[in-house]
Amino acid sequence: MNKDKCRCGLRKRYRAFFLLVGFLCFMSVHVFEAGGSVEAATAPVRMVPESFSQLAEMVGPAVVNIRTVKTIKGGGRVFRHFRSPFDKDDPMRDFFDKFFGQDQQREFKQRSLGSGFVIDKAGFIVTNNHVVEGADQITVIFADEKEYDAEVMGRDPNTDLALIKVKTTSQLPVITLGNSDKLKVGEWVVAIGSPFGLERTVTAGIVSAKGRVIGSGPYDDFIQTDASINPGNSGGPLINMKGEVVGINTAIIASGQGIGFAIPINLARGIIEQLKDSGKVTRGWLGIAIQDLSSELAEYYGLKDRKGVLVTEVFPGDPADQAGIKSQDIILEVDGKPVETTRDLTGLVARLKVGETNNIVVFRDGKEKTFRVLIAERDDDKIASRRTPKESEDELGIRVENITPEMKRQFNISEAVGVIVSGVTPGGKGAQAGIMVGDIIKEVNRTSIKSVDDYRDTVNQVKAGDAVQMFIKRVNAGFLVIKLIK
Repeated sequence: MNKDKCRCGLRKRYRAFFLLVGFLCFMSVHVFEAGGSVEAATAPVRMVPESFSQLAEMVGPAVVNIRTVKTIKGGGRVFRHFRSPFDKDDPMRDFFDKFFGQDQQREFKQRSLGSGFVIDKAGFIVTNNHVVEGADQITVIFADEKEYDAEVMGRDPNTDLALIKVKTTSQLPVITLGNSDKLKVGEWVVAIGSPFGLERTVTAGIVSAKGRVIGSGPYDDFIQTDASINPGNSGGPLINMKGEVVGINTAIIASGQGIGFAIPINLARGIIEQLKDSGKVTRGWLGIAIQDLSSELAEYYGLKDRKGVLVTEVFPGDPADQAGIKSQDIILEVDGKPVETTRDLTGLVARLKVGETNNIVVFRDGKEKTFRVLIAERDDDKIASRRTPKESEDELGIRVENITPEMKRQFNISEAVGVIVSGVTPGGKGAQAGIMVGDIIKEVNRTSIKSVDDYRDTVNQVKAGDAVQMFIKRVNAGFLVIKLIK
């Protein structure tokens, strides 16, 4: 009897245990379904799309192959290097000139390949500037093998963009422009173009990085991708998985594999519209020279972080000068948008409308001040011609100024002899060697430096590839010798 009671008690315990386990399993399933678990709420990562075929079929017809012909005078780079080795009266000179001198005057046809994509049924096609620049003849070939002559409607060398147009009564396939700001690193993208003349080549990869600066111009802001891009892909579209253009394939690293760069479509969109409307691009201009803030500069000026751009020079009579902005102001905002780097500022100002007044917020003497600035039009030719000796001397990646009473107060120094470093180009030779803002250069290659002219003359005497030794005094560090190669 006692044994039966024990068995009955055990059965009840087991039954209760299994009921409890079943209840917990039931609850856990419902909790997972309701999103109660972080792990369960995260869907399995889908590593590779099943196919890119539908995407290629959808956008492929709007992608074109571009072939250009350019006339090169003077025999090209090979014949330009031939010079007659004979004296003027030497009879062999006639022989040389006959076979080489005449060739130097010949015209040669240089052919190149590129890609593009249709953005308007009227025949407007986007491509790279370097694809069509200087071309005498432009031929556009569509997926159905039809060929059309095209004319350039506008070019923008600063961003390497161009807009061309073909004349046709046919209904052209058009590609949709997407939003490159929404792109995420690791997202799948597809490149379509004509690498090495192989038309309608489709390659796939991911977004490797965003906001890349590769030194191609003042508006660098590239999408980096490992989707295969080669010569001939230039001007072709970079497509997201919705079939929208998010970039324009533009550049590669010659020595790298799987490293390509595309212009973000959000950067290109406004430029394309301007080229379509007026055939040229108009950009805003403040009239200042700028540099990024180092941690030392941010600390010196009393900024809590390194966000902002330092004004190193204000050009007399230009918008910033007329509004009251001064050298050593730190620009924090433009038209309500925060500024963190020189790239941010350059891009924001370029997009401002000429003739409109905008608010510029700066940090000066520990306080924020707002200035109303009437935006002027950027003139690249004028900017290039007006460069001051101070700017052109900066081949070592540093900017120097004479020591003035204001400089002494600013940098808390008592030195009277030498020049002071007021700017260091990030990544430049000076920065790599360890030169810092506030350093006082007293000697260059054992030559005493008392002024900016002394510095410039001494540095100019050093040949490219030779060493430059600078005897420097640094606050709280004493004397230093810094060596770099010109």
